[in-house]
Amino acid sequence: MNWVDRADQILFHPKYQYALEQIKKWEKERQFCRHGIGHFLDVARLTYIHCLEAGVDVGKDVVYAAALLHDIGRYRQYEAGIPHEEASASLADEILPECSFSEEEQAQIRDAILGHRRKEAGAAKGSALAELLCRADKLSRNCFACAVREACNWPEDKMNMGIRD
Repeated sequence: MNWVDRADQILFHPKYQYALEQIKKWEKERQFCRHGIGHFLDVARLTYIHCLEAGVDVGKDVVYAAALLHDIGRYRQYEAGIPHEEASASLADEILPECSFSEEEQAQIRDAILGHRRKEAGAAKGSALAELLCRADKLSRNCFACAVREACNWPEDKMNMGIRD
């Protein structure tokens, strides 16, 4: 099975679709940095580019799976206060076995999801994929072009105020 088919299995999985709908409801009034499919795909593309540039040998299917799932638990954070990386990893545990990912791939994806905020939070470094996912997640934000930048809760020094790689 090719990487597109594997990504589509996640994308069209009923639990993934449900989570997307819940995020959409919770972020309906949010004016900046929504967590829809556009964000997930931007992060996937940037992560894959960074993996290639860094020589990190990770399959495109694993990169896309991690990116598609990295924030999918955000609605559980809104509902129950569960950190979204933990909620996302939990959802990945439910979805990935049904999408033909091996146990090794599932562990890699889970580690990347759990570690995608470590760099930002200053905690111990995660895997190379986790670090590149974290970097892509931040770089996917176009703060310099955001119409509601002044209302954003991100500190100025964390905003992307220009095109970076």
